[in-house]
Amino acid sequence: MEETISLRELFAVLRKRLWLIVLITIIAATVSGVISFFVLTPVYESKTQILVNQAKNDQQLYNTQTVQTNVQLINTYNDIITSPAILDKVVKELKLDASAQSLSGQIQVTSAQDSQVAQIVVQDTSAKRAAQIANTTASVFQKQVPKLMNVDNVKVLSKATVGESASPSPIKPQPLLNIAIAVVVGLMVGIGLSFLLEYLDNTLKTEQDIENILELPVIGVVTNIKDVPKPSNVSRPDVAARVPQRGETYGS
Repeated sequence: MEETISLRELFAVLRKRLWLIVLITIIAATVSGVISFFVLTPVYESKTQILVNQAKNDQQLYNTQTVQTNVQLINTYNDIITSPAILDKVVKELKLDASAQSLSGQIQVTSAQDSQVAQIVVQDTSAKRAAQIANTTASVFQKQVPKLMNVDNVKVLSKATVGESASPSPIKPQPLLNIAIAVVVGLMVGIGLSFLLEYLDNTLKTEQDIENILELPVIGVVTNIKDVPKPSNVSRPDVAARVPQRGETYGS
């Protein structure tokens, strides 16, 4: 016979193992909070913008073909910015204890579709160093483009800055988000473990368990009697048995 589980039984299992679910959730949230606040190193982000646009004289008109050419050049510039040709000079100028390859992992170049503006985004464990890397990368790239591409069409729109009045906020880790994720994961693990323990538990605890397994009605139940009064050892004097002496009978 195929077994079916009702919603009432599911809620009964959850209520029975509620302490386990709550415990796992609290442990997961606590561990996530401790790791986020005290273990993980904060990472800061800094951005600088560059404009790809060829200089024009009075006789040159603004046309769509020129803009499209500049937009297509951005894809090429993205690869050049993160190449050793640029980053080796950035490492040397800032005297960084890193290689061009490792620095390339910290830099991301993004641009909106059909836009002549590109962003150089740098992530580092130091907010000040992230701004220096972003600004130096843009400056070195602007100087090297005429040598590499024989064009001078890059300008720095905005430089990366670090606020002096307030402490910069790291982009990661995000403790509240991590704790929220840990709570959800803890609930899922707790609920799954509760159903697993219930599935592995094959002991009979109630009359309903016997009826479900044997498919027979329960005729009688032997209950445990608690607080049974102990028999008194004090005998009454008038009914106490007397051992007969020699020559006496029980009737005398």
